[in-house]
Amino acid sequence: MIKILYVEDNEDNVYMLTQRLTRHGFQVSVASDGVQGIETARKEKPDLILMDLGLPALDGWTAARHLKQSPDTRDIPILALSAHTMPGDREKALAAGCDDYDAKPITFERLLEKIDSLIRGRSLP
Repeated sequence: MIKILYVEDNEDNVYMLTQRLTRHGFQVSVASDGVQGIETARKEKPDLILMDLGLPALDGWTAARHLKQSPDTRDIPILALSAHTMPGDREKALAAGCDDYDAKPITFERLLEKIDSLIRGRSLP
């Protein structure tokens, strides 16, 4: 089973997306800020991280940089999810170490395609 870590502080988003991903056969764990996201990623070694960028305590850009700098987590694909849709936001997320970017509100079918693409690019155990 593919493990996804969803780093998101909005409880409604967590509930909705976690339910949908679980129904599609993913195992989902949740962290509510960037600090918890880094700790959970190091502990659980998910196959993919869905990272909100506007997080409390430590924002998603900074958390992504930390994860990509650590030998334990650098190979985990990170898909940035953000309501930030200004020109350059995608590039800023990619520069922080995210492997892809998707704008909120999320189109679930497009999200599944991006997850599939990132997972196929990583050799799973």
